[in-house]
Amino acid sequence: MAVCRNEVYPDAVHLPGYLSLAEQRVLADRCRTIGEGPVGWYVPTVRGGGKMRVRMVCLGRHWNARTYRYEATRCDYDGRPAPPLPAELTQLAVRMAQDAGMQLSPDVCILNYYGTGGKMGLHQDKDERPETLDAGVPLVSVSLGDTAKFIMGGVTRKESTVMVPLASGDGFVFGGRSRMRYHGVAALLPGTGPPELQIAGRFNLTFRQGAG
Repeated sequence: MAVCRNEVYPDAVHLPGYLSLAEQRVLADRCRTIGEGPVGWYVPTVRGGGKMRVRMVCLGRHWNARTYRYEATRCDYDGRPAPPLPAELTQLAVRMAQDAGMQLSPDVCILNYYGTGGKMGLHQDKDERPETLDAGVPLVSVSLGDTAKFIMGGVTRKESTVMVPLASGDGFVFGGRSRMRYHGVAALLPGTGPPELQIAGRFNLTFRQGAG
């Protein structure tokens, strides 16, 4: 089946309806199992002591919200080793990147749960290795549950942004000329997710390369 591709910016590609409902159900169950597991959800504390407005689990390597570095253990929380990145999730990310015309060999996945009032401020993903950033290796994002009002702008905070509604089952891939664009989640649209997924909010998986 042909993949629907909408290029929002050069090398920033929206893949609407990428996952079937059946695929979404399997992935949502996987996310729920991970998040509710022994090394599961936590709320990151950032520099300055503020709390992020999502719950998070990092797979493969742990992203330390205080140092902005990837580490083997959750040393900013409970000291436990980061759970492994499952092969089936890696394969999904590789396939999505290819369908967007890019290449990715992910070594980390950040799984976020957005509940009521969940959002993510404008930011750049720039904590991967310099050679990865310089090469424009993409990030792959997968959305499940309620639609997110995803915003993306330029390489400075002051540039104008566009809003892309990311619905359940959508993918979004950005690399190359768009790798360093600011982006975030302004809000969720409550009650818009498929009821079959039983997600009160949104799961978002972002796959990255260069965390080692």
